[in-house]
Amino acid sequence: MPTRTHIAVIGVGNEFRRDDGVGWAVVDRLRERAAERPLPKGSVLATCDGDPARLIGLWEGADLAVVVDAAHAHPAQPGRVHRLALDAAGPHRPPTTSSHGLGLGEAVELARVLGRLPGRLVVYAVEGADSSLGRGLSARVAAVLEPLVESVEDEIVRYRDAAARG
Repeated sequence: MPTRTHIAVIGVGNEFRRDDGVGWAVVDRLRERAAERPLPKGSVLATCDGDPARLIGLWEGADLAVVVDAAHAHPAQPGRVHRLALDAAGPHRPPTTSSHGLGLGEAVELARVLGRLPGRLVVYAVEGADSSLGRGLSARVAAVLEPLVESVEDEIVRYRDAAARG
């Protein structure tokens, strides 16, 4: 049986495919910042390659799960960030915007069917410019990294404050 986790932040992607590593970069940056700005007790920072079963395992039991992933859009606007929020009780058919073969939409639908969605799921999808082999984000995606990290931290603080109010 999984351990109860109140907040899970999951960076999805492949750090060796340039902009596809944006989720991993966000988690790395949150780990660095946690020394000065500790996350609420019970928070977990994790990375994942996007496999639906692994994603479900990482967010299972979470009251809040924040997922950060690279996205493909046509036409693309590299660096544009999309935010999607789903509650466990609401309808679920998020668009498949992931840069992976099976998208986040499939993971959400599978988790819904299995009764393994987090209480609240927030997805930040970042349009990428370069998914070629190599490390390092393109300039346009790197430019949104800090604001994106701050948005994820704000998401966590809003959740924590709302939970404290009851």
